[in-house]
Amino acid sequence: MFGRAYSHLCEEMAGALGALGVEFEEIDVDADPRLEELYGENVPVLLQGETEICRHRLTQEAVAKLR
Repeated sequence: MFGRAYSHLCEEMAGALGALGVEFEEIDVDADPRLEELYGENVPVLLQGETEICRHRLTQEAVAKLR
């Protein structure tokens, strides 16, 4: 999951993924200028491999893709 430390949307998505028992890695876009430029304020972004699952909010459709 690409996100940033001060984002409430990132906190919400991380909490929801954790509650579902989904293992994920959090990557801070502010730690890498290339990622910050790529994603800007459009976080969180959840990827599975190279495929984007969802952006901003974890939806039921996104959860279904993870299973």
